[in-house]
Amino acid sequence: MKVGSAPAWAVALAISVCQEAGVDPPAVLRWRRARRELSTGLTRRAAASIAVTAGRDSDDARHTLLHELAHWLAPESGKRHGRRRHAVHHGREFYAVALDLFTRFDPDPVVALRLEAMRYPSALRHAQALSVPGVEALLLERRMAAAARLRRATWRVLIPEHRIALARDGRWYVCATCGRRLVGRSLLRAARRGSRDRHTLWTREPAEVAG
Repeated sequence: MKVGSAPAWAVALAISVCQEAGVDPPAVLRWRRARRELSTGLTRRAAASIAVTAGRDSDDARHTLLHELAHWLAPESGKRHGRRRHAVHHGREFYAVALDLFTRFDPDPVVALRLEAMRYPSALRHAQALSVPGVEALLLERRMAAAARLRRATWRVLIPEHRIALARDGRWYVCATCGRRLVGRSLLRAARRGSRDRHTLWTREPAEVAG
């Protein structure tokens, strides 16, 4: 396995996970570092590679690698729409593998599930169907947080108005200034207008936190 600048713990984790599953590890483990808190990853079966862009949070980088290893191990599945078959990227089969990896290789599986649900809320639904310990408490926590946001919330500027500079982050296009993903019409407009296009990144939070 070609590992480039991947840290030793990441290489050891990838090899251990694949050995226990009885499958060959990816041919390439690419590792980049970014000046942001959270990490992103991309698994490409055709190229036999896993790529991770690691942020400053080392626990999140480990979680991201486990998520991508789950893509490497999970069977390819899909749903049929007419005569065409579409892959289910984060379906039940994937989460059966991913949640098992979190349980066995993450120091705190409940925290790992919370991190997963931050990115993919459907993870909690799959975890509930798979009877993962701790999921009911997380579902209650999420419902209470959502109710609190509806009752008492305010918007504030997280990053002031700035020019959009497109950058690639794995398979996504993001704004290089704030890291926000740009998709659909926003991406088309930014690509057409270039740095003339501007936006502001807002965040919604409880009123007492915003002050």
